[in-house]
Amino acid sequence: MRGFWRAPLAAMCALLAGIGLARFAYTPLLPALVTAGWLGPGDAAYLGAANLLGYLAGALVARWAARRMRLVPLLRAMMLATSLALFLSALPFGFWWLLPWRLVTGITGAFLMVLAPPAALARVPAERRGLAGGIVLTGVGLGIALSGVLMPALLRFGVSEAWYGLGAAAFLLAWAAWGGFGEPPSAPAPASASAARRIRVLALAYALNAVGLVPHMVFLADFVARGLGAGVAAGAHQWIIFGIGALGGPVVMGRIADRVGFAASLRAAFVIEAVFVGALALTANSVVLALSSLVIGAYVPGITTLVLGRARGLVPPDPHQQEGAWSTLTVAWAVGQAAGAYGFSALYAHAQSHGLLFGLGAAALVAALAVDLAGDGAADEHARGEGEAIR
Repeated sequence: MRGFWRAPLAAMCALLAGIGLARFAYTPLLPALVTAGWLGPGDAAYLGAANLLGYLAGALVARWAARRMRLVPLLRAMMLATSLALFLSALPFGFWWLLPWRLVTGITGAFLMVLAPPAALARVPAERRGLAGGIVLTGVGLGIALSGVLMPALLRFGVSEAWYGLGAAAFLLAWAAWGGFGEPPSAPAPASASAARRIRVLALAYALNAVGLVPHMVFLADFVARGLGAGVAAGAHQWIIFGIGALGGPVVMGRIADRVGFAASLRAAFVIEAVFVGALALTANSVVLALSSLVIGAYVPGITTLVLGRARGLVPPDPHQQEGAWSTLTVAWAVGQAAGAYGFSALYAHAQSHGLLFGLGAAALVAALAVDLAGDGAADEHARGEGEAIR
């Protein structure tokens, strides 16, 4: 990795390992854990949620840790910890053995998501940071796509071998990223009151969006494999379609937003997501299922492109304030994921209905749109009040 590409590709490797593989490979692996007798259906769902709870914990403390430790060694440690946790997950000791390692991969994934992009962009010229950000976020989509291809191949050898394969891939990615990180600027300055208010509204909408995507992120492969009775291979094939969407999502969403604006693109995203998540509550038609997997797959990483672009329009163009907004939004996403995953896992364990989960996910996305629209109205009213006070 040379020149301009070195830092973005290092961060892409970090997100590919910490998010793309360590989190999303669990979705096509979940039905195999159940059918192989490692876990019951409810326990398998709770382990998926445990990763998201770990992500929330990591997002809350990552910037605090980075202010007290050297950043580059911290990033390297998180990548190695991800690999180690995946290797340890290969031991068939049941739910209570796997639980801490799923929590660990959630924590390390959050550290990498919060800290790796600024570390990469610190070494990129300002005029090329847009392209660099797209490269970095592609790591998430690439991991989703690879997990759909890798899991069926690895599972032919066994569940333990699948975990070992993920651990080896994460280790190789840590080696590839080892020398590519740089130190970002120090502690962020606080945003203005108006900007902070708008970011809080955006964060709430983003958290609700995360809730709405949980059924696809956690339950899609299991819905196909066991809910529809199509088998583990069919669940993995849908996950490949999901991954194909995720691979192009950040770039496609960014190009659309460049044409029509980030605010309009984000609101359209909430509507489109609600339609394609809710569709699986109503039908198991193969064409609808494939479209839902493709579209929602594109939005899982693509929504981050839209939200970050929206945030850049709400926050003054100061790098410290931009980083503070990024941290706030990452925590909001983590809260939404964890709350949605645990809530939906508990609901599924009780009701055993995938359709109910997709219906509630669609409702959360409609709520995200309502929050965003209401927040803009409140912001306009506040701005008018400030103007009258000045006059």
